[in-house]
Amino acid sequence: MKASYINYSDTNSFSETLLAYIAQDKKLTSFLGNSPDIAGFEKQINQKKANRTNRKVLVNTLRDQYSAFHNLPLEVKNNINLLEEANTFTITTGHQLNIFTGPLYFIFKIVSTIKLCKQLKEKFPDYHFVPIYWMATEDHDFAEINHTQLQGELIKWDIPAQAATGRMETLSMARTVKKYQKLLGLSHNSDKLARLVEEAYLQHTNLADATRYLVNGLFGKHGLVVMDADHRDLKTLFAPYIKEDILEQRSYHNITHTTEALEKAGFETQVHAREINFFYLTEEYRERIVQTTSGDFEVLHHNLFFSEEELVKEIENHPERFSPNVVMRPLYQEVVLPNLCYIGGGAEIVYWLQLKSNFDHYKVDFPILLPRNSAIVSNEHLDYKIFRLNLTFKSLFRDANELKREYVRIHSKHRLNLNDEWLEMEAIFERIKERATKIDPTLRPSAEAIKTRLCKAINNLEKKFVKADKLNFEDAVSQIDKIKEKFFPNGGLQERVENFGLLYVKYGDELINDLLKFFNPLDMKFTILY
Repeated sequence: MKASYINYSDTNSFSETLLAYIAQDKKLTSFLGNSPDIAGFEKQINQKKANRTNRKVLVNTLRDQYSAFHNLPLEVKNNINLLEEANTFTITTGHQLNIFTGPLYFIFKIVSTIKLCKQLKEKFPDYHFVPIYWMATEDHDFAEINHTQLQGELIKWDIPAQAATGRMETLSMARTVKKYQKLLGLSHNSDKLARLVEEAYLQHTNLADATRYLVNGLFGKHGLVVMDADHRDLKTLFAPYIKEDILEQRSYHNITHTTEALEKAGFETQVHAREINFFYLTEEYRERIVQTTSGDFEVLHHNLFFSEEELVKEIENHPERFSPNVVMRPLYQEVVLPNLCYIGGGAEIVYWLQLKSNFDHYKVDFPILLPRNSAIVSNEHLDYKIFRLNLTFKSLFRDANELKREYVRIHSKHRLNLNDEWLEMEAIFERIKERATKIDPTLRPSAEAIKTRLCKAINNLEKKFVKADKLNFEDAVSQIDKIKEKFFPNGGLQERVENFGLLYVKYGDELINDLLKFFNPLDMKFTILY
C-alpha cells in the first residue's frame, strides 16, 4: 500500500465542531485539557503521576478476564503486567460490540490507539504505554451492533435484544457466522478469518467474551488489552462517584451548564445529561433510574423502588448493578485507568467537550482528546480508473454531478460555456441601463432585473449544453458514479459502512501492519490508502 493525506476540512464529511477542535480554535480552550501534541502529553504524564488509580484491582480484573485464554500473546500478558508499575499509562479507545467488528472505523480506532502508544514510547522511553480497547459491554442498543455489511450485502443477527449486549448469548449466531464466512470466499486469508470468527462466536457463551477473542486474534500481537468494565471489582472503585452523582445530581448540573456554554459559543453538542445518569442493570434488563416526586428512586417499567437509604445500601452492596450512561461512562473509565488520552470518532470528541466541568468537580484528570484516524482504502482497479479519468483522490470528495460536469467541460470537442457571449450582453445592458437612467432614473432597477433574469437563463442553457454533451461521455460519467459509490456507499464514507473482511482476505495480516505504518494520529489528517 501507499498513502496520501488531506485535511479533514477538505472532505466535507465532518462536523464544524470537530474541525474547530482539529484547528485548535481558542473558543474551545475552556472545554479541553492538554493539547493533542507531544508537549501536551508531557504535561499529561506529569499530572497523571499522582493519579489515584488502583492498579492492583485493575490488573487482577484483567487477569481474571483473560484467564480462559490458553495461548495469550506474550505482548498482551506483558502489557497487563506493566500496568502494575507507576510509570505505565494507557491510551484508550472504546466502542460497541459490533458483530464481526462492524464498519471499518472499528478497526481504524484500535489501530490509531496502538500506533499512538508506539509513537509515545519513542518520545518518552522511560515510560510504558498500553493500548486499551474498552468494550461497551453494558450498552443495550442491540440494533446498532447486530449487523454488518460485506460486499454490499447485509449480514444480521436477528434475535430479540436482552439487557446489556455484552451478556447476550452467542449460540444463536451459527447461521449469521456461516453467512459471513461464505461471503469471504476461498483463500488462505479467508480460511484464517473464517476460523477466527467461528472460534470467537461459536466457542464462547456471550458477546463480550466473543468480541474479546476476535479482537485479540486481530490485535493481540500488537499488545492491545481488551477491557470489560462490567465487573464488580471495578464498579466498587467507582461506587463513591455513583452514590454522589445519583443523590446530588452533579453531572446533570455540570454538563448542562457546559452544554449551554458550548452552544452559546456557536458549537453543536452531542448528548443530553439527565438528572440521574445511571441505569439499573440485571441479567434481564438495563433500565433508567429516576427520582419520584416523593423523593424515592424508581427503576422505570419494573415497579422497583428504593428510598434514599435503601439506594445507598444497594450501591454499597451491589455496585455492579449500576451502569453509567454515555455521560458518566467516560468518568468511570478515567477513574479505573491510568489513562492519558481517549481516541474517538468525531461525534465522541464533540460529546467529550461537554464533560470537562464534571471531571473538574470530581477532581479526575481530563484526558487528552484525539480524533481517530479516518481513511479510504482504494485498490489497483479503482486507482487505474481514477487516473484514467484525470481525477485525484481529493477531488472524489466533491459532488458527483460537479465532477461529471467538469469532466465533460474538459474533454468536450464543443465550447460549452457562454462566457464570451455573456460579456457582450453585459456591455449591451450597461448601455441600456445608461439610456434608461437618462430617460427616468426609476427605470434602472427594471433594467437590472431583466439582466438578472437573462443571466439565470444563460446559466440554465449552459447546463443543458453540458447535459446534452454527457451522452458523448456516457462511459466516463458512469465510471465516476461507480467510483463515488465504492468510496462513498449510500453517500457516506466507506469506513462508516463497509466491514474489513474483504480487505483482510486480500491483504491478510499486512492490512493491520500497513494501517499501523501509514496512520499518524497526532497529524490529524484524513488518510487515503491505495
